[in-house]
Amino acid sequence: MSNTDSEQRIKNLLRMAAQQGASDLHLVVGRYPTLRLDGKLYPLTQESVLSAADTQSLSEALMSEENKKKLTNEGQVDFSYNFEDKARFRTNIFYQQGNLSVAMRMVSGTVRTLEELNVPSTLYDFTKNAQGLLLVTGPVGHGKSTTLSALIDFINHNQDKHIITVEDPIEYIYEQDRCIINQREVGRDTKTFAEGLRSVFREDANVVLIGELRDLETISTAMTAAETGHLILATLHTNDTSQTVDRIIDVFPAHQQNQVRSQLASVLLGVVSQRLVPRIGGGRIPAMEVMMNNHAVENLIRENKSYQIDSVIETNLREGMVSLDKSLADLIQRGLITMDDALVYAKNQEYLQMLISKR
Repeated sequence: MSNTDSEQRIKNLLRMAAQQGASDLHLVVGRYPTLRLDGKLYPLTQESVLSAADTQSLSEALMSEENKKKLTNEGQVDFSYNFEDKARFRTNIFYQQGNLSVAMRMVSGTVRTLEELNVPSTLYDFTKNAQGLLLVTGPVGHGKSTTLSALIDFINHNQDKHIITVEDPIEYIYEQDRCIINQREVGRDTKTFAEGLRSVFREDANVVLIGELRDLETISTAMTAAETGHLILATLHTNDTSQTVDRIIDVFPAHQQNQVRSQLASVLLGVVSQRLVPRIGGGRIPAMEVMMNNHAVENLIRENKSYQIDSVIETNLREGMVSLDKSLADLIQRGLITMDDALVYAKNQEYLQMLISKR
């Protein structure tokens, strides 16, 4: 396949993905090009099955010379790909069994509000803090970055701040309004998340978005920044608040963990854990656990009793907290999701069924 043919074929596939509202495009040897729609995989059987030469040529059509070198040296490469200024894709190209595979995730060109995302607008309250740490958690592909982008854009339009993002790769592009916004991509603008985060102390930043808390150094620096006058927004691949607290503490050596518990208890603003659930009629809708740090939660973190945080969330609905199961029950009650789909994501299936039977 010539370079021109490869470029045209990848454009046709990306155009199809954009038109159908797919979240992902997969190119794998021995398979049809495949789209992910509403969480499910759909092979494009009108296309031909991909050969090793196909994935090689399609990959080369996507990559810059710099990315080709990185792929050769490291066996994989991450980058963002702009498609005709209409759509952006977070792209990963990697070797498997000696052949190249491609995974491309579409990033919406438009930053949406929390209301448009069907997310509680009480999350905007977190942006009123001048400093502290907000974590948005959940599995891969469940909208964490989208929720954070809504919060960043809200600050952009309502406050006068200097915002710095450290991402791998950059996802949403913000149009600066009242805020100065500098977006840094790991691998291009800074070597690592930790290095990019350390530099914000010298850059007069007010708000910092971290694409992912991946390691001890990044987590430690993020908490220090949250203590010293920065509002830190970040993602973590954990399933709920108690697991998030445990994951952060467990990253540190045992002899530091008591000190870290005290530090986390004081800097943590809240944890938002979300799942995208199939919506009746098509699409997906978020179900969300929201924990807002208060004295009870602070004490539980300091005393190493994070397993009791679920009880605090259940009993503080008036403060804006909500459990995942109550969020799912609300979506069922509003006729937006089915019980079967809700049970897949429930933390406690019996409790969810009890919540529905009481209504």
